[in-house]
Amino acid sequence: MRIRSSILLLVAGLAASAAVLTFAASPSGGDLAPGAAPLAPAFQNIEAWHNSPPLQLDALRGKVVLVDFWTYTCINCLNHLPYVKDWHAKYKDQGLVVVGVHTPEFAFEKSQQNVKDAIARLKIEHAVAQDNSYATWKSFRNQYWPAVYLIDKQGKVVYSHFGEGRYRETEQKIQALLAEPAPAPGS
Repeated sequence: MRIRSSILLLVAGLAASAAVLTFAASPSGGDLAPGAAPLAPAFQNIEAWHNSPPLQLDALRGKVVLVDFWTYTCINCLNHLPYVKDWHAKYKDQGLVVVGVHTPEFAFEKSQQNVKDAIARLKIEHAVAQDNSYATWKSFRNQYWPAVYLIDKQGKVVYSHFGEGRYRETEQKIQALLAEPAPAPGS
């Protein structure tokens, strides 16, 4: 009986570990191992889209997508924002789509008008999805502001970075992903 219980416990533990590994990136981020990159989850329950009509990740296959979780009162997000804006400006015509997922930390950050005002004040030109319910945050299993996820042309999350820093590494990954061939039609 003990052996059977131990085996069941081991199997349950392995299944739970596999479920976490299917998407969770390492705490420090970085490249995901080839073959281990999961399909990116869809944008979910977005309250409002700013600077863009609603976007669907499936419709963005063939492009590289940078998803940036941020909020307009986070100092780390504000320090990180110039790099995100620069990548958008430099690479949008080469196939990079930047989506800022504004996920509020405080109740007043849920106001659409406050988010619109922040977008204007900060001169953000890329798409911003307002994720007041944390649905997209949860689907990415995100835990940080700021957090960057890079999605390749096949729609897989292949890189992440949490917090400030690693700007050169992230830009090099953007460049490498943009240089990859587009997926074959129907794949």
